[in-house]
Amino acid sequence: MPLYEYNCRDCSAEFELLVRGDEKPHCPECDSAKLEKLLSVTASPQGGTGDLPMSRSLPGGGGCGKPQCGSGGCMM
Repeated sequence: MPLYEYNCRDCSAEFELLVRGDEKPHCPECDSAKLEKLLSVTASPQGGTGDLPMSRSLPGGGGCGKPQCGSGGCMM
């Protein structure tokens, strides 16, 4: 179920909606169906190091669980 960002063409409200199947989204402010889908920016990994979440070392093994990763970070 995708989460989309919209801008209402009638009242200029910007909001996110979870859209299921063939549902027709409406503005939560004015109930208008005249919406423009906005381009969303993807989330980046937290921590600011640029590492992917799988590359962190986990207790008792490699980051991704593959034997070749050993006890350090993932080496995919």
